[in-house]
Amino acid sequence: MKIIEHSQISGLIVLQPSIFNDARGYFFENYNYATFKNLRIDEIFVQDNQSCSKKNVIRGLHFQTPPFAQAKLVRVVKGAALDIAVDIRKESPTYGQHFSVLLSAENQLHFYIPVGFAHGFSVLEEDTIFAYKCSNFYNKDYEKTLLFNDEDLNIDWEVDTPIVSEKDLQATRFKDFISPF
Repeated sequence: MKIIEHSQISGLIVLQPSIFNDARGYFFENYNYATFKNLRIDEIFVQDNQSCSKKNVIRGLHFQTPPFAQAKLVRVVKGAALDIAVDIRKESPTYGQHFSVLLSAENQLHFYIPVGFAHGFSVLEEDTIFAYKCSNFYNKDYEKTLLFNDEDLNIDWEVDTPIVSEKDLQATRFKDFISPF
């Protein structure tokens, strides 16, 4: 595993696993605590999640507030997704800015998102399987959502006709948001 990109937003890291290919297919180590600790990603992940989504689905922008705030390590198992992280750390010089990265089964990139970010993704291929590790357990009472198409965030999701849940359509506008981070 190696870091291939540090975002202009502090804390966000794009990683590439060492992939071993042969006539049978491929193998790579998806996660190893010692390897990640050597890369200065010292999270203990306690929950793994996976979703399968149709093309044009947008999920997000989600986060959990303290004491259930979560760091995430995300990747795509099948298909492709544009992954987005929005800095919601109120003392950060990049507060309100976002970073995006294409994650796909083809590129096998991993994206590390620390606590203090809202997270979402748009699905670019049919039946995309998205997998992620979380550093804290899910707690519905501490889950929050920012409006994915908020004009102040100005995110290009690269989807023409988004499919969005009712919950995500009712999300908080960024100008009305008071960050707990």
